[in-house]
Amino acid sequence: MDTKAHILELFESNRGQYISGEYIADKIGVTRNAIWKAVKELEKDGYKINALTKRGYRFCESNDILSSQGIGARLLLLTKKAYINVHKSLKSTNETAKELAVSGADHGTIIIADHQTAGRGRYNRSFFSPPGCGIYMSFILRPSQCSLPSSAYTTYTAVSVCEAIEEMTDAMPQIKWVNDIFIDGKKVCGILTEAVTDFESGCIQWIVVGIGINFTTSDTEFPEEIRHIAGSIFLDKRPNITRNTLAAGIINRILNLENDYDSELTLSKYKNRLMMLGKKVTVTGLKEVFEAIVIDIDDEARLIVRKDNGEITSLFTGEVSIKI
Repeated sequence: MDTKAHILELFESNRGQYISGEYIADKIGVTRNAIWKAVKELEKDGYKINALTKRGYRFCESNDILSSQGIGARLLLLTKKAYINVHKSLKSTNETAKELAVSGADHGTIIIADHQTAGRGRYNRSFFSPPGCGIYMSFILRPSQCSLPSSAYTTYTAVSVCEAIEEMTDAMPQIKWVNDIFIDGKKVCGILTEAVTDFESGCIQWIVVGIGINFTTSDTEFPEEIRHIAGSIFLDKRPNITRNTLAAGIINRILNLENDYDSELTLSKYKNRLMMLGKKVTVTGLKEVFEAIVIDIDDEARLIVRKDNGEITSLFTGEVSIKI
């Protein structure tokens, strides 16, 4: 880790507080001049840092630049060993994560980008990912056993993102089956899971869980064709947390999946946040389009619906939209 990274780590751990140059020099073993140069580099990167004679440097609490140091300062002990890679821009965090997974990247490797040039969601649809206002992250998970069903990863992730947002803000996130997070009727997050299964054992070899969050994206930033449905967590208000804080909160949950996962509890939480229970929906499947009432989810998170003719069926794929 270079001097700038060391100092950023110290600043993130002491956000909003003055720390002296003498303390920094003793802590990381560099000269005052090296500290001054590193601070200037951080300021060029966009960080706001106050400097006062005899008091030292203060890393402003308003700083909101994604970094491994900013996220790492907020990780729990269990997730401190996460391998966090933050990039200014990538084509797609999921594509990068899959390439790394194929190359043998460890469980707990996390790819984060401030900007995606070709972010995507289900059915290869594009996911709008502008710089400076979102969190675009992908996890590489390597299950240690075959006990978890594939649906566990999507349901647990959706619940985890909702709980992290609710814990840190005054928002009440809901889930649109199967993998979208909504706040006040607008989509603020999409989740995409992609996996490779061992042919002989039938067990998941590795899985990439991608999460795209609109943090402060404004209405005017969204393309016109999605403004009616797209929103962000802090659409019309000033954030009370940073993107690093929310990213860390999600990481703390996701990397605890195997220890924390309880099928019955997770499905109950997922169902309680499901925004379409009891509502009439339009289902667009591979072979047909039909209207139905959502009546439940089953133990594999399949949506149970009743068609207009009374037939009850379970959906494991397809596009579902609430009929207005």
